[in-house]
Amino acid sequence: MNLLLQNNYYKKILHVALPAIAGLSTQMVVSLVDTAMVGRLDEATYALAAMGIGVLATWALISFFSSLATGIHVIVARKFGQRDFISCGITLNNSLFIALVLGVIVAATGVFFADEIAHLFAADETVGTYAGEYIFYRFLGIPFFLVSVSYRGFFFGINKTKIFMFSGTITNLLNVIFNYLFIYGAFGFPRMGLAGAGLGSTLATIFDGLFYLVIILLPSYRKTYQNFRNIKFDKNIIAAIFRISLPVSFQNVFILIGFLSFVSITGIIGTLEQAATQAVISTLFISFLPCFGFGIAVQTLVGNNLGAGKYTLAKIYGFETAKVATIYTIILGFIFLTIPQYVILIVTNNQSIIEVAKPILRIAGFAQIFYGIGIVLANGLQAAGRTVYVMNSEIITNLFLFVPLAYFLGVYLGLGLSYAWLALPFYIIAYSTIIFLKFNSRTWYKKIIVEK
Repeated sequence: MNLLLQNNYYKKILHVALPAIAGLSTQMVVSLVDTAMVGRLDEATYALAAMGIGVLATWALISFFSSLATGIHVIVARKFGQRDFISCGITLNNSLFIALVLGVIVAATGVFFADEIAHLFAADETVGTYAGEYIFYRFLGIPFFLVSVSYRGFFFGINKTKIFMFSGTITNLLNVIFNYLFIYGAFGFPRMGLAGAGLGSTLATIFDGLFYLVIILLPSYRKTYQNFRNIKFDKNIIAAIFRISLPVSFQNVFILIGFLSFVSITGIIGTLEQAATQAVISTLFISFLPCFGFGIAVQTLVGNNLGAGKYTLAKIYGFETAKVATIYTIILGFIFLTIPQYVILIVTNNQSIIEVAKPILRIAGFAQIFYGIGIVLANGLQAAGRTVYVMNSEIITNLFLFVPLAYFLGVYLGLGLSYAWLALPFYIIAYSTIIFLKFNSRTWYKKIIVEK
């Protein structure tokens, strides 16, 4: 490939990816700061174990619906590539309608069953109680969260990832402030411990939804996309959003159920081992979230080029983005392998947790080297309409390989935590291989996504 042409690809990739990575990185910082705050409570061992359950249980339910952002992202990216701006605005309107309806339903369900959900996955009663309180407060903000992800999908599709960057920076800064106030009871606020982390995140989420509303009201967006002039219920668009999003929704649920099951398996091994697992998972956000940023970029670039009928160029962007992401995961993997104790120190200063977490972070550091190519090309396949294939790949490698192997090694054979974590490299390498083979095939995309 011509070097100048390749550099142009990289410039375009980074132009879309870097703001998305910046926005996602603020989420990573909040996750680490939240875990660090909770990890410094007097009841850190119980609170961290409960946080692992609370975070994963919350996301296991809401991710099914939050993946509606993928549907709007793919549709808007295609329409933007065709220069059909009015359809982009109409798609946003219908996505917001879905988000509000489903958000209220999911929030009510999560709030009502918070305690039951927590104790289902907690082997320890105290851990279950803490997790239930966290889940209760987190679910209160779900309607605003789903509104925000609809706006994100729209702005991703029109190549305005900087909007997400600004939103993420401001919102997550507020998240840190709110969490500090409510976790520790600073400046006269009630000391709520782990529950305060849930409430702080919800307050920040409410602000995020309001931020996007202000942005879409700006004259430049109102004039170009005319979404306020075309407020109508469109069954074809709603059906297309669900048709694209549902496989991604199921996939995300399977991922989170798989990891929630994995966290539960580590809880069977021991509460300290479960706390160390949560510390490592929080640390892995350093790697995973920027990879998601590259995934956003490839989903936008593949969608835009498929919409414009440039199928070969769409595929090139997929592979070139995967290369950039893999360079990043290799560098970070080296850090995880060589100085794991200092990386874990970001999350907690509990020496018992650090000692248990060191060997498993090394295992995770090796595994995540292969994660970049898997997540990037999976997003490329989703933009190409192959959401069912990506979902099936996740089911096979996560629920039928990762979880059973972790239980077999860690619990059934009694080999302990490190051997349970050895299941992670098998899962990630298998998943990335399956995704690569499909993206490299001749049947990697569908020409028609939205039917009129």
